[in-house]
Amino acid sequence: MSVLPNHLKYAETHEWVFIDEDGLAVVGITDFAQEALGELMSITPPELGTDISQGEEAMSVESVKSASDIFAPISGEIVAYNEALEDEPELINEEPYDAGWLFKIQPHDLSELDSLMSDEDYQAQIDAE
Repeated sequence: MSVLPNHLKYAETHEWVFIDEDGLAVVGITDFAQEALGELMSITPPELGTDISQGEEAMSVESVKSASDIFAPISGEIVAYNEALEDEPELINEEPYDAGWLFKIQPHDLSELDSLMSDEDYQAQIDAE
């Protein structure tokens, strides 16, 4: 297992999030999640402009093994998604914490980040799985 980036917050459902320089929440899935899914074949992007609640389904990804829902780690408006993934979904497998980001949210309440896990807490969760 690779070292988890410690600047990210993690959801129990294996999404990560951080607030970028524009104040947007950038969301992706963890290395653990992409490895469990296997080779990703396609994505169903989120609908831009959608107001989404923390824990609500935002989009889905399909791998050679199965389709999986991706959930919003915090509430807000979906303002962007990684269009490169439409042609290259494998970026999620290759660079889950960088080029493989999934979507961006304009957060409604940054205090929701406090309910998410640190890298150490998330590591403990995946060690237990």
